[in-house]
Amino acid sequence: MGASNAPAVVILLGPPGAGKGTQARMLEEKFGLVQLSTGDLLRAAVAAGTPAGLAAKAVMEAGGLVSDEIVLAILKDRMAEPDTSRGVILDGFPRTAGQAESLDRLLAEAGGRVTAAISLEVDDAAMVGRVSGRYTCADCGEGYHDEFKQPANAGACDKCGGTAFKRRADDNAETVRARLEAYHAQTAPLIAHYGAMGVLETIDAMGSIEAIAEGLGTIVGRVSA
Repeated sequence: MGASNAPAVVILLGPPGAGKGTQARMLEEKFGLVQLSTGDLLRAAVAAGTPAGLAAKAVMEAGGLVSDEIVLAILKDRMAEPDTSRGVILDGFPRTAGQAESLDRLLAEAGGRVTAAISLEVDDAAMVGRVSGRYTCADCGEGYHDEFKQPANAGACDKCGGTAFKRRADDNAETVRARLEAYHAQTAPLIAHYGAMGVLETIDAMGSIEAIAEGLGTIVGRVSA
């Protein structure tokens, strides 16, 4: 894959609600890449009892935050497994410039590098409306939206006919704005880092799922060929 024949390493950057998880699953299916999220990796390593997993377990049981060093050790172990031979999609890591530099060193040791860091660009005001308008049927979990998807018959779920609906407590405009501000502050150094490396790509993430998938597919197809 690429000049060094190393597996593709694709990083997805985007705020909560931008659709990273959905798009990562679609890329997995289309290109045979493996989505790696730090939360899943930590849980799997702890369950498997690997040295890095045991170290992470001790930290978590003590109420601490797992260090970058441990996360990178777990990531290194996972990327050595045969199913990642075509490449990986990193979701949720790196989150800081320091983590990005550590990841660069880890990949370089194996003769690889980040092949694309794709930023899912959003309109903050529209994102506030998109996320804060979400609600679900309390009975079956079918999703709805104040503006984009209301039940065909007001007050009754299209799927199960239930009449009770609920919203997540953190899906309110104030919380969403705060999350977006925190994301932009945290991610700005990563945008600069990958821009300087020449691997930064941007995608308009306010379109349809299909349109976003098409744009991502073009980029990933190019870097994983």
